Amino acid sequence: MRIVTAFAAALVLVAVPALAPALAKAPAAITVSHPWIAAPPGGAPTAAGYATIVNTGAAPDTFLGARTPDADKLELHTMSMTGGIMRMRPVSGGVAIAAGQSLTLLPNGRYHFMVVRPKHPLKVGDKVAAVLTFARAGTIKTTFVVEPAGAMTMN
Repeated sequence: MRIVTAFAAALVLVAVPALAPALAKAPAAITVSHPWIAAPPGGAPTAAGYATIVNTGAAPDTFLGARTPDADKLELHTMSMTGGIMRMRPVSGGVAIAAGQSLTLLPNGRYHFMVVRPKHPLKVGDKVAAVLTFARAGTIKTTFVVEPAGAMTMN
């Protein structure tokens, strides 16, 4: 009996360290690059934000939403032109991002973030903390930087 107990104990000592990497949480397969907000005119109730969200993983993921303590809402919006009229609407149900693909939010692009009712005036150089939520990767913290509205570039 002592031999069996000693063997079991030795097996546990060998197996647990070998399993540790598999038990550790896998790093998020989503990266967010150059999150920025175009500085709105003073007193504006909204501002537009942009970024590139890349799914570096081997499986698809879905962007579900975002939040910030610096505004009432941080929404993903879609923009379209119909009959010469620009229409912006919140996206419901999320946006799928295939493995190895990206979701690019650009000025005059299909998608952008809408910062709704900022809690303080947004000035060039300000930083806005945010949390983005994904179906697979979970939550990812990022920081948007307020840049001049005329910059309209993605670095």
